[in-house]
Amino acid sequence: MPTKRATKPTRSKPDSQPWLHVNGVEIQEFGSVRMFPLGLSRDAREYSCQRLNQILADTQILYSLYKKHHWLMRGPTFYQLHLLLDKHASEQVELVDEMAERVQTLGGVAVGDPRHVAEITVIPRPPNGCEEVPAMLSRLIEAHETILVAAHDAANRAQEMGDDGTNDLLVSDVIRTNELQTWFLIEHLVDTPLVEKPGR
Repeated sequence: MPTKRATKPTRSKPDSQPWLHVNGVEIQEFGSVRMFPLGLSRDAREYSCQRLNQILADTQILYSLYKKHHWLMRGPTFYQLHLLLDKHASEQVELVDEMAERVQTLGGVAVGDPRHVAEITVIPRPPNGCEEVPAMLSRLIEAHETILVAAHDAANRAQEMGDDGTNDLLVSDVIRTNELQTWFLIEHLVDTPLVEKPGR
């Protein structure tokens, strides 16, 4: 008796019409990690993803604060601070991307939707309107400190768990960038005259 030959599955005719309004199922839950052969335990990867996502959410809020304050800057130092805050915002965007990619590298899911970020962040919400310049700068400094405290703690724990990559990212990039930016902001809040009168 002759054997039946397997038939190839039928394919629809190629069509250049894009698929629109496609619905899909969630294929990985937020907070979970996939098994990747990285030489790291699941516990280490889960811990790092959780801590990185918290810092990532706070950093996305810090970036938004920088852009808001960049737009709303006032006074005689407008030009200098307008440029400085935009430069800092650009550097924060780089950190956002680095942390998100680290979460994905560890098999996790990076927080990205602004509504999700708003649920996770611990950075206090600013007024919707414009604050005085010292208040705007102070708000940025406080956000930096929140991120720095979390980054120091997470870096130490990641190192203890053998996650050198996360430790390196937090120490070399997140901590150093935030410390430097904090210094630049703090020096704008020092009440010292630009020029001293002779004989004073």
